[in-house]
Amino acid sequence: MKENRLARITQLLNDRQPDLTVLMDQVHKPHNLAAVVRTADAVGIGEVHAVKAEGRLNRCSGTAMGSDRWVKTHRYNTFSDAIDAVKGQSMQVLAAHFSDRAVDFRSIDYTKPTCILLGAEKYGVTDEAAAAADEHILIPMLGMVQSLNVSVANAIILYEAQRQRELADMYGKRRIPDDDYKRLCFEWLHPQVMRFCQKHKIRYPEINEFGDIDDPEWQALRKSV
Repeated sequence: MKENRLARITQLLNDRQPDLTVLMDQVHKPHNLAAVVRTADAVGIGEVHAVKAEGRLNRCSGTAMGSDRWVKTHRYNTFSDAIDAVKGQSMQVLAAHFSDRAVDFRSIDYTKPTCILLGAEKYGVTDEAAAAADEHILIPMLGMVQSLNVSVANAIILYEAQRQRELADMYGKRRIPDDDYKRLCFEWLHPQVMRFCQKHKIRYPEINEFGDIDDPEWQALRKSV
């Protein structure tokens, strides 16, 4: 059973896209936050970013279906902190925003390091966020309604990114650092031991090729705390 779980985790981490992410700027409805995280997980995104709204840090609801365990959310008090973190990774920032310079979202090359910037419900991206974006993208709409739910728009854009990246053979090859791979494998296989190590501030034990803990030195360390 553990070998099967290790194989699934290995496959998941080999599909991770470390240079594709989402930045939610003041998206505040829990079901929308959770749906964005769930879609991020579905297309291989391991980390997303969220700027707090209305004086509170954003929280997800059950819609995430456990995906928040697999996707790390970086939380920020200000948009400037969030955009600095994203641009520090040399990502193109694409704001889902209707403007005079907006282009069809399908015309973008998503094989480049990319961050999708989403604005708050009802109001969309702020002027500050719109100015910080490298491009504005829109989803063509043929009906009377001219906007989509933020989590729906996110899903449509991310699956275009996933389609392009799959054609470019960017999945199935480990692209995350080895240290991150080892850490995540351990944390997802042994969550209780992870919590023990974090509580007592000791290192994680080594695991073998079957995913089992195989570290006599760590066992001695564990008994000493």
